Amino acid sequence: MRADFSKRRRTSLILTPVLMLALLSISALAKTEEADQLAGYIPGEERPGGKTSHNKPRDRHVFSQPSANMSFADRFNFRLGESLFDKIWVPSPSSTTASDGLGPLYNARSCDQCHQRDGRGRPPAANWPQEQATSLFLRLSIPPQTDEQRQQLKNGQIEAIPDPTYGIQLQNRAINGLDAEGHMQITYTESQVSLADGTQVNLRKPTYRISELKYGPLHPQVMFSPRIAPAMLGLGLLEAIPDSAIMALSDPDDLNSDGISGRPNWVWDQQQEQLTIGRFGWKAGNPTVLEQTVSALSHDIGISTPYRPSPYGDCTLRQTTCLDQPEGNTPQQDNSEASAELVQLLVFYTRNLAPPVRPAAQQPEVLRGKAIFQRSGCSHCHQPHFETGSNPDFAEQSAQRIWPYTDLLLHDMGEGLADHRPEYSATGREWKTPPLWGIGLTKTVNGHRFLLHDGRARTLLEAILWHGGEAAAAQQQVINLATSERNALITFLESL
Repeated sequence: MRADFSKRRRTSLILTPVLMLALLSISALAKTEEADQLAGYIPGEERPGGKTSHNKPRDRHVFSQPSANMSFADRFNFRLGESLFDKIWVPSPSSTTASDGLGPLYNARSCDQCHQRDGRGRPPAANWPQEQATSLFLRLSIPPQTDEQRQQLKNGQIEAIPDPTYGIQLQNRAINGLDAEGHMQITYTESQVSLADGTQVNLRKPTYRISELKYGPLHPQVMFSPRIAPAMLGLGLLEAIPDSAIMALSDPDDLNSDGISGRPNWVWDQQQEQLTIGRFGWKAGNPTVLEQTVSALSHDIGISTPYRPSPYGDCTLRQTTCLDQPEGNTPQQDNSEASAELVQLLVFYTRNLAPPVRPAAQQPEVLRGKAIFQRSGCSHCHQPHFETGSNPDFAEQSAQRIWPYTDLLLHDMGEGLADHRPEYSATGREWKTPPLWGIGLTKTVNGHRFLLHDGRARTLLEAILWHGGEAAAAQQQVINLATSERNALITFLESL
């Protein structure tokens, strides 16, 4: 018995280092997997808007909440701005000068009609006349025709040359007694992408044409670009990012050889009368929340402001019947249809729409997806975080660490997403990296998951698979993911 015991003991002693090595290997593997899941967490990222982040219910009104660090007194102005955002405008003349001036040509009668509950728009469910587009519209322009126009574009003083008859945007609605400009027709062509695990994903490519033109033909060289209304949250925080932080990410010549050559869109700030970095719009064509707001009031609704005083919106000199309509500029509204005070309340509201907190930010599967997001190269353009600048005039947005997942730069996204229409210095293949905060709540707020600049993508995966150009390598990384890795990536995106 003793001999047998000793033999077993000696055998055990001989095997112990092997067993220990195996056990250590298993333990190391487990720790590596755990590290892959957890190492990506950074304290504070569960609050994407810093101290502005709110913890209200994640329901259909989650995008319509004010900055959590807003003073009680300022919440009154926020709610006033909200009422203006929801206001339904009417044609002139009317019994009140505070709500008239609609059109004469327009796309929507309120801001909320495009950005319903401050969320994302969608393409029409069926071709006109079954459903008219409201939150998807067509931008129009033509190549420069004169030396003066070429110089204006070169100097960055204008974004594009409007179509001489239909202006910078197709308006598919009009006040009573006037014809709308025309109607957008969309047809889709389906194609299929095969993923490494055998999954087949259907993509749909839209083709656009304009029917029912009422003011003559379009220019033979017209270019048009579909634009869907983006979600509104976090605009003030994006505005508060210092120029230097954006420029630090710019690499137009790809000097670091990572295949990414982002660059800012230099646009004309009408208030400062100088070129500055564009931040808002699908091609970063507006520099400030104010410029974005007054541009939308003019082009989308046809409302004049002291910043854009024409009461006829996007009507052109060739649209004489449009220019003959009554207009709503009055002294009570600063000789406009919407006074400077009204505009500032509207800007205050849109600047302070706060990102919601991320309750799942620390969950292992979310962090695993975040690691895959970074490893695949998505974060090269979708920059995770910034520090906003210090500005006492915008206390809520001042000195915050934010997590918008954008670099606000232009990137060549390939031929598949190209609209072939330049805007300021953006080419027809370039788009601004859109922020991702709130993207997982699109269906909750707006009842759909239509993504990208024209709503062609019906899922997050479809949106990724449309990425080309500078994002082609990241797209291929996603195509090659194992099923569980791809699911983790989508889980992470839905957590934002």
